[in-house]
Amino acid sequence: MERIKRFIDGYVPVTSCTLRCHYCYITHQRLFDTKLPKFRYDAAFIRKALSKDRLGGTCLINLCGGGETLLPAEVVGYTKALLEEGHYVMIVTNATCSKRFDEIAQFPKELRERLFFKFSYHYLELKKRNLLHIFFRNVCKMRDVGCSFTLEATPSDELVPYINEMKEEALKYLGALNHVTVARDERCKIEKLPILTKMSRNEYQKTWGVFNSEFFDYKMSIFGVKRKEFCYAGDWSLSVNIGTGEASQCYCSYFKQNIYKDITKPIKFIPVGNNCNQYHCYNGHAFLALGDIPELRTPTYGELRNRITIYGTEWLQPKMKAFMNTKLYESNKEYTEVEKMKVNRLIRILRIKSDAKNFVKRILFKVKHGF
Repeated sequence: MERIKRFIDGYVPVTSCTLRCHYCYITHQRLFDTKLPKFRYDAAFIRKALSKDRLGGTCLINLCGGGETLLPAEVVGYTKALLEEGHYVMIVTNATCSKRFDEIAQFPKELRERLFFKFSYHYLELKKRNLLHIFFRNVCKMRDVGCSFTLEATPSDELVPYINEMKEEALKYLGALNHVTVARDERCKIEKLPILTKMSRNEYQKTWGVFNSEFFDYKMSIFGVKRKEFCYAGDWSLSVNIGTGEASQCYCSYFKQNIYKDITKPIKFIPVGNNCNQYHCYNGHAFLALGDIPELRTPTYGELRNRITIYGTEWLQPKMKAFMNTKLYESNKEYTEVEKMKVNRLIRILRIKSDAKNFVKRILFKVKHGF
């Protein structure tokens, strides 16, 4: 059985979308763009840059755009190349780009069985735009050709009156209830990023708990919990801009590099250690569940994503299920206490340099603008 060596959280630099969800951070931060990005690198280059040799083994690679991931035609080629390299690939999508799914359905069977879709169930937008039938048709198409998938809704107060409708549609088409995530309020300028709701935390948990989603329950259990343990993000996992090659340890990062600059050179894997500056690990359903903090006992990523249907089938196909149920610490060596101390010392130095650089930038900005 293959085990995950590294998790690569790949950002696809597209901020266009077929939907306009009111809770989307692209909407909140006014980043929406009607133009598709131009990609400098072809699929063959991406495969070499993210080869098993450079990454140390078989990886789980997530492809997620700021807008709709599958709008750029290049993403299909990138996906196929990464699967041909031997990796397992996940695509986050709103399932409205039908042409892309027709193309993916033509992949060889041995590639499709290592492909997973996180279908974002934006019920209100899909309903308003009369796209629900297209959405579920594409989800079922990928399921029927042997891909794994999950169905995930972003909860919002406006969606509460439609909960029963959502459940009925999911059961009708897919034989199980959708999972539910936890929405962050990206409009807030404070670091805490509170839950996007006017409800109390208890009311929110009770309201969305009706979906019996282990994914939701786990995200609620870690939401707002500051992580102080030694984290291997930056070594066992990496955040990469798929378009540019800019790579960071995680969303909080004091060490950055461009892994496309010279793909003949090895990638530097330096963990965050005990230096996380985030209020909480808001994507801990991936980083924590996959095992970036070994002593933290969590459900497996596969357990959080899967559903057993009323027909006895599962959303995860056997090969993908087995892979998603492995942990990063099973195929990577943990650091000694001395090694951890060295990492923390290095990151503290990088943090001081980063803070100093940002301070100078702020001063120069004020001088330039006469503040």
